[in-house]
Amino acid sequence: MPLSTFTSLPQFSRNTLRVTEIVEVLAKYGLANWITDPFPDVVKNLFKTSDGIDLTTLSEAERLRLALTELGPTFIKLGQVLSTRIDLVGPELAAELTELQSGTPPDPPEVVRATLESELGENPDRLFAEFDYHALASASIGQAHLARLHGGQDVIVKVQHEGIEEKVSTDLDILLGLTKLAEQYDSELRYYQPQATADEFRKSLMQELDFRREMRNMQTFARNFDHNLAVHIPKAYPEFSTRRVLTMEKLNGYSIASLERLKQDGIDGKELIHTGANMFIDMVFRDRFYHADPHPGNIWALPGGVVGLLDCGMVGRLDSQTQEGIEEVLMAIIAKDTEQLTNVVVRLGSVPRNLDRNALQKDVEELVDDYVELSARDFDVSNALDALAEVIRKHHILLPTGIASLIRLLIMLEGTVRLLDPDFQLFKLLESRKLEFTQKRFSPERLMQRVLRSYRDWERLLTMLPRELADILDSFRSSNFEVHLNVRHLDTIVNRLVYGILSAALFMGSCMMLSASIPPIVRGVSVFGALGCGIALFLGFRLLLAVKRSGDLEDED
Repeated sequence: MPLSTFTSLPQFSRNTLRVTEIVEVLAKYGLANWITDPFPDVVKNLFKTSDGIDLTTLSEAERLRLALTELGPTFIKLGQVLSTRIDLVGPELAAELTELQSGTPPDPPEVVRATLESELGENPDRLFAEFDYHALASASIGQAHLARLHGGQDVIVKVQHEGIEEKVSTDLDILLGLTKLAEQYDSELRYYQPQATADEFRKSLMQELDFRREMRNMQTFARNFDHNLAVHIPKAYPEFSTRRVLTMEKLNGYSIASLERLKQDGIDGKELIHTGANMFIDMVFRDRFYHADPHPGNIWALPGGVVGLLDCGMVGRLDSQTQEGIEEVLMAIIAKDTEQLTNVVVRLGSVPRNLDRNALQKDVEELVDDYVELSARDFDVSNALDALAEVIRKHHILLPTGIASLIRLLIMLEGTVRLLDPDFQLFKLLESRKLEFTQKRFSPERLMQRVLRSYRDWERLLTMLPRELADILDSFRSSNFEVHLNVRHLDTIVNRLVYGILSAALFMGSCMMLSASIPPIVRGVSVFGALGCGIALFLGFRLLLAVKRSGDLEDED
């Protein structure tokens, strides 16, 4: 790629310093595996983290995680999003990216006070009975503060970092420029549609910067679980919330990862985590609206063995077709039905034109064979989904974002639940609710939705068909009917044909010169005739080699 192309992009010319910083960090972590023992210590010290970790000892996945961490909030969020796209990055890298930590130094009290007054329109000391301006915790986008309302309710106030929106916008601008270059100059990356992924990431991150959206998510979850006394969603306070400030109920609990506290409080960890697992299953298969980040820090144990849910900024929504798709994938895995699983993957995914269906079927059969003899107790859904994702990635199949994210969600969920119940089997939970899923799938309401969807499709087809046929007939009558054919690899075929004709013509002409003894003559042989025959034979041999390399007499797809 020419350097002038890189520097001419407006995203880079506008943000030269930040682009330089990004390139330096990526180079540092990308080149680390080149630095080995022969290099002096002064060179090796350049390839260490701020914590003194030697980058040369780390895997590529670990180096990428550290590079994203060093690049800041936007790239941390990018890594967290990519961790849900297991079909793009593979299980190993996805698992590593889930370890990304988003800690950021908190804004000083005077900045927090100014932000609150600007957003809420009044001095926070009058709005709140008490407010602790020293942050309780600080993440990539905002920081949390303890406060108390005049009504006596203890609350958590989430305040967005000063200038974070401008920083994120700059990084997103650069990221879009990088993906544009990647799609333009890398044919392998082009298939994975990096620009579309970056656009989707930009949209989701800009939405996450609006705390009002997180507030609405909390309210939706609260409505969905209003009748479930074992689940509690923090109450949001809209009158004390804006785009950059979110006020919510303070939960009196702690993370489910605090195993010792659970024992001290006499809470049954297994029952608690099973409640949490069923909560997530209900979100996906009942509500089609789910919390997309089920790590232990976001799932809390509350008094009475109640499950609390935090950080509702990252959510997923499913349409009915995507929901049916993930149900079919899971049911095929549970039933160990190879053919059905292959059909579902091909139907749901975006498959390459040169997909080898037989090879895909064989890989799926091998995957299922690894699990077919396992009992329900030994069947590991997360491992099966990991293996399926690896097969999908191997064959360059792109899954819809919703399904790829859900696969990662289920894998994370099983890992989280096993913190408290090492014997937990997601397979058994799904199998126990299989009848419920089946009944819902074939319920009158769901069947009516399918009928209406089909009716709309047929109505549209029948409405368009007469007009389209009339246009085709008019084109025939006016002699304007054209058929455009797109023949793949036609340029290669034509080049070989011309190459072969020229080689054959050169050989025939040279043979005629030999037989006619066209001068100059050396030892009774025409020099030009012999030279032409030699060149023609060489060209013909090259043509045969090219055909052989591409697949005998057929061009490889």
